[in-house]
Amino acid sequence: MPPDLALPGGLGQAHVMRQQITELMVETRGQGLHDCTDAVRHWVDGTGIHAGLLTVFIRHTSASLLIQENAAPAARRDLERYFARIAPESRDYEHDDEGPDDMPAHLRAALTQTSLSIPVIDGGLALGIWQGIYVFEHRRVPHRRHLALHLIGE
Repeated sequence: MPPDLALPGGLGQAHVMRQQITELMVETRGQGLHDCTDAVRHWVDGTGIHAGLLTVFIRHTSASLLIQENAAPAARRDLERYFARIAPESRDYEHDDEGPDDMPAHLRAALTQTSLSIPVIDGGLALGIWQGIYVFEHRRVPHRRHLALHLIGE
């Protein structure tokens, strides 16, 4: 674990910056959005860091991360259908080493995000009321997806 960093604070106070790092595994059930908000929130709660910035990074090229609607499943289904239209499965791709869903998975990951930055305020994730953190699985079969989490703050 790296040492704490003492940074000068306002009004003569010093702030001690700390960091925590972990890896979470998310089991997907195939294509779609898989909510991992509770697992991330649970880990942040246990760090004791009350103000900072969380980085979530997915260590794969055929899945991605999204902050998305967490109340209306229809919004997530529409999103999944949209990506199926713009990056359809096809035998026309040169890269098809793992089947017809291989290259579309890479295209969908390229169009979305592999990392997220989420503020931590008052010890919790500063997500909006209708926001959740999702692994967006782009492959048809289930996978174990690994997320690297890094939180720095005080």
